[in-house]
Amino acid sequence: MTRPPRSLALVTGGARRVGRAICLDLAQSGCDLILTYRTSETEAIQTAADCRALRADARAERLDLDDLDAVESFGRELAADRRRLDLLVHNASVYERTPWGAIGAKEAMEHWRINALAPLLLTQALAPALREAGGVVVAMCDAHTLGRARRRYAAYSMSKAALAEMVHTLARELAPQVRVCGIAPGVVAWPEQVDPAEIEAYESRIPLKRPGTPEDVARLVRFLWREGTYLTGEIIRLDGGRTLT
Repeated sequence: MTRPPRSLALVTGGARRVGRAICLDLAQSGCDLILTYRTSETEAIQTAADCRALRADARAERLDLDDLDAVESFGRELAADRRRLDLLVHNASVYERTPWGAIGAKEAMEHWRINALAPLLLTQALAPALREAGGVVVAMCDAHTLGRARRRYAAYSMSKAALAEMVHTLARELAPQVRVCGIAPGVVAWPEQVDPAEIEAYESRIPLKRPGTPEDVARLVRFLWREGTYLTGEIIRLDGGRTLT
């Protein structure tokens, strides 16, 4: 008897932190992987090797999401080569402060290209492969851009709000063959060099009294792919209740 093909996932920004946790969880679940990175080559190679140790076929590919021509070419080539793609996870993003009065067009457009437009164009290029597999798209949104505005992050927040609207729009565009959902974390992995006082102030307001973890995100990605078969167009807050306070 012919074995059914193994599932294949593409995870952008899969080298470190949340992306790495997603890749390892999917590999453990029997999924093959392509993970992309922009600058973290060493970490990406290691994550791919760790996935292969879990018996997954995994490889790391460099992809600069700020280069939209490269994004479209990458998607078209992958769709032509693989013909089917079971899961596309838009995890990579840029996250920088842009204080009011000092917002520049260059920084704002970088957020827009990487966080919103690249996921849109990559999904469009991979749509034939996703439809062939009856696949799933999961986009990493942000709990604070769903009606809980923050100061000093206007460019980032606007780009993530656009990504959330992409989830809603593509859920209609790609139905019924492809489901599209979002995850809106609060804090699941603090950026490097954050003031400890800021961490304490934030975490004190989380009803569950702890920050999230990359593994929390990874488990929800897997659920949306494997179990949430009647979910599309939904964005799930994964914030321990933080946006309630």
